[in-house]
Amino acid sequence: MALKIRFRQQGSANRRTYRLVLADGRERRDGKYIEKFGWYDPSKETNDCLLDETRIKYWIDQGAQFTPDAEALVARALPELMQEIRLKEQNRLIKQAKKRRTRKKQSVATT
Repeated sequence: MALKIRFRQQGSANRRTYRLVLADGRERRDGKYIEKFGWYDPSKETNDCLLDETRIKYWIDQGAQFTPDAEALVARALPELMQEIRLKEQNRLIKQAKKRRTRKKQSVATT
């Protein structure tokens, strides 16, 4: 099951608001969701969103992925969290590269 952190549309036609939710990637945009992280109101100019940082971090650590629009909102509202997530991903990639290099050196040494 691919978990996605994405928007869920709310409100009427000219008064759209959005919820930031965790949902199965196979569900419809406005379908069932697992957990709600907060809301976003694009019609307001100030204080236009409210997000639960701890739950977002928990689900990212569990393997959930952002959709591009949700990632942009979280980056704007919680820049420290996004910086932490990107640093973790970068460290994971560095660790994988080191592992590949040591395997390659071992295979060259044995042949």
